[in-house]
Amino acid sequence: MPLFDDLKTACAAEWTAYTAHPFVAGLADGTLPETYFRRYLIQDYLFLIQFARAYALAAYKADRLDDIRQAAEGLRAMIEVEMGLHVKYCAARGISEAEMQAAPEADATLAYTRYVLEAGHAGDLLDLHVALAPCIVGYAEIGARLAADPATATDGNLYADWIEMYASAEYQAVAAAEIAHLDDLMARRGGPGRMPALIRIFRQATRLEVAFWEMRSTG
Repeated sequence: MPLFDDLKTACAAEWTAYTAHPFVAGLADGTLPETYFRRYLIQDYLFLIQFARAYALAAYKADRLDDIRQAAEGLRAMIEVEMGLHVKYCAARGISEAEMQAAPEADATLAYTRYVLEAGHAGDLLDLHVALAPCIVGYAEIGARLAADPATATDGNLYADWIEMYASAEYQAVAAAEIAHLDDLMARRGGPGRMPALIRIFRQATRLEVAFWEMRSTG
């Protein structure tokens, strides 16, 4: 199996808590309070800034030109494409970029993003990408599952566009590329002896995704 599938299987309970969280269920049926979603969007903007730093760290950690290029492309896409789309999405919901920039990072945002960066600083490129994978691949899995589920509300669902975004062919391709990159890194840098440590990183990052859903409207 791909490394990602091995990690997800080893952390099945945490993965289910993340991908089937009540926050996700609220997106699916449209019942999530808007105050929760607004809080999430603001913190996600701050999260993306730190994610960009993680891609910069990946370039530093790389020892092959193709890995540097992969990291540079991820950084470019983050700051030139994804951040712009997020700002536009939030503006349509009455949240300005100035408001997001002025917001303090929530404890959950600080914990998650700094954990990812620390995993990269303390470990190697494989450790860093394992820490990033729950976010990159998890959102694709959630989006695809909700989009395919006939029980997911579409008409009048305020969050239908969020689901469509992560179910899109473009985002699914991003997730597929990350899964393939994990396998390539594992082949070059890994081995059976690394699995316990990689599972620990993946499990903790997934738990922090759960905490990110649970910020609610305060804190």
